[in-house]
Amino acid sequence: MGDLDATVGARLRALRLGRELKQADVARQLHISPAYLNLIEKGHRTVPFPLLWRALEIYGQDAEAFMGGLSDGRIDATLAKLLDEPLLRSLSVDADTVRRLSAEPQLAGTVAALFNLYKNSRSQLEQLLERAKPGAPVPRDAFDDSYSPFDEVTDLLQEHHNWFPDLEAEADRLRRDHGLARQVHSTELLKLLRKAFGIRTELADFPEGSSVIRKLDSGARRLEVARSLTEQFLKFQLGTSAGLLVLDRLGLPRKLLASRRKPLRHAETERLFKINLANYFAGALLLPYRDFFAEAQRTRYDVELMATLFAVTYETVAHRMCNLGDPRRRGVPFHFLRADVAGNVSKRYSATGLRFAERGGSCPKWAVHNAFLNPSVLSRQYSLLPDGASYFCFARVVAQPIAGSLVRGSIYSIGLGTQAHDARHLAYADDLPLAQMGKLAIPAGVTCRFCERTDCNQRAAPSYRFAFAVDEHVKKESFFSPLLSHEGRGGPGSGR
Repeated sequence: MGDLDATVGARLRALRLGRELKQADVARQLHISPAYLNLIEKGHRTVPFPLLWRALEIYGQDAEAFMGGLSDGRIDATLAKLLDEPLLRSLSVDADTVRRLSAEPQLAGTVAALFNLYKNSRSQLEQLLERAKPGAPVPRDAFDDSYSPFDEVTDLLQEHHNWFPDLEAEADRLRRDHGLARQVHSTELLKLLRKAFGIRTELADFPEGSSVIRKLDSGARRLEVARSLTEQFLKFQLGTSAGLLVLDRLGLPRKLLASRRKPLRHAETERLFKINLANYFAGALLLPYRDFFAEAQRTRYDVELMATLFAVTYETVAHRMCNLGDPRRRGVPFHFLRADVAGNVSKRYSATGLRFAERGGSCPKWAVHNAFLNPSVLSRQYSLLPDGASYFCFARVVAQPIAGSLVRGSIYSIGLGTQAHDARHLAYADDLPLAQMGKLAIPAGVTCRFCERTDCNQRAAPSYRFAFAVDEHVKKESFFSPLLSHEGRGGPGSGR
């Protein structure tokens, strides 16, 4: 969600409070839940146009005055930014039009605000289209009920900035009490589980055809882990098991959820949240914050080197880099992706503002996908999105063959990225200076279906942002790229 959502939400909240109306009463008149109205007023959700008009009617607020007041800064500068929008470029909006609009400040502010609200509403609609089955109707309350358990867990992590000091403290205590060194061995964790929790661990051969690698029975004080796990993966599963036991003992998930002002909307969320917290604890146990943060600063976030220093996997280090939210020792904010060779993204997290598509594939221009082209080398690039946001991204392929076969095993690309201005903190960007980003940046998007780029040579599907028109006389690099008005139409009698 952007600054405009926050501005609209704050103004709607001010109008409600100024009229001494309760949130629940207004939500009832708008036919939405109080929780959803709360998200809108906090700027966490885009308000759909019909809902906005109803709210302004309830508050007795003039729509034109409200919209005109949303534009901040100089009007001509605000409108000038619109010229860079791919959608408006396709409509041939020129500088003369902007100058004429600038002579009418209130109208200009309204146009700019309406266009930005349109973009945000389209973004929300796109999320619904991603989730909808082909041909299925969008439910009447879709703008409310499209909020999934995974969205709710993501919001929970964001609320805490992916930083949980109670788990950090408990991990440090266990490390201290059991004398764990920097590089932890699985035998030490087996002893820790037995002494600290009374858990007996067995290496198990799970039935053929089963993909289970860990099974914890806390009542029977028994843990089974797959015999086939390598040392690094075994350590993480043992750490996660310790995390589940710590969470049960502290009752932490319930405490964190009880402290929230609004209740959970999905029954599955609490368990999903607990899984995330247990994995977080495993990272804290294997990679203690103070030591890990110091090494991250010293090595300048060299993931490969830190994986060697702490004897863990590249993916474990990449995950942990997304946990450096201690206000006293805050790390560089990263977004994280894990993708397979088919382009499926199986893990995602964003602390940089980058929005991921939940369905429909991701952009093939991303470093996380390009890494498969040369799996022995770290893939690095600056990425420039249609909205002007820029990122420095890097990715590496990690593989787990089974019986020497990658087809039987697994192969993933692990990608990390940060905002371009933070690239100076990373060792990987030393030979890719920010000053040259204009020449080096790769034009990218989020996913083809919702990308505003009109000139991508690798577009795999038409964009919902443009009307799809077929012209057999005009060929662009990609069949799915939209024809712009100035590109015209070919064929007999066209004069082209």
